[in-house]
Amino acid sequence: MGSPHRDEAALLAGEIPCPRCSAQLRPHGHARTRAVRGLGGARLTVRPRRARCTGCGRTQVLLPAALSVRRADTLEVIGTALAAKAAGSGYRTIAAHMGRPLSTVRRWFRRVPEIHAHWLYKQAVQHAFRLDPDILVRPKQWPSMLGSSLNILAGAALAYRKRVDPEQPVWAVIGHFTRGNLLSPPLRT
Repeated sequence: MGSPHRDEAALLAGEIPCPRCSAQLRPHGHARTRAVRGLGGARLTVRPRRARCTGCGRTQVLLPAALSVRRADTLEVIGTALAAKAAGSGYRTIAAHMGRPLSTVRRWFRRVPEIHAHWLYKQAVQHAFRLDPDILVRPKQWPSMLGSSLNILAGAALAYRKRVDPEQPVWAVIGHFTRGNLLSPPLRT
């Protein structure tokens, strides 16, 4: 995880493994340019890198850590909505506050069932333990697993920024920790 220039250099050097077979990914053009919504009225235009595996031959689209697969909003937007839900706000209030359709916010919430909240918690604990085990001593108690997960992920992200790269946005670090799966991935058929 780093700047686009460092990520491109890692891809050119063959340092990024294929998520399916662990062979090297090599550059293979770009995916289509897309606009993604940020907080407020911010728009982010990205042209993700495409890579081909030297082992299995499959292509992969490499998204920046601040984005999520098949979502028109950044992880910052989605994460802020999930944090508001964990704090007790309803989807109507969150949708109105964020300027998003009710159906979009409900869809985000459906993509975080209890089993996925447990997976997020596991990722949070692993990264927190690696970066700063003191985060796990007395974390704030939340009424839901989602709240506990987001709380520990945020602590781990702040520890990462303090120790490794203070320039990285917190939600981009969380996106990296969750491998872009802050929301559960859609079922593959």
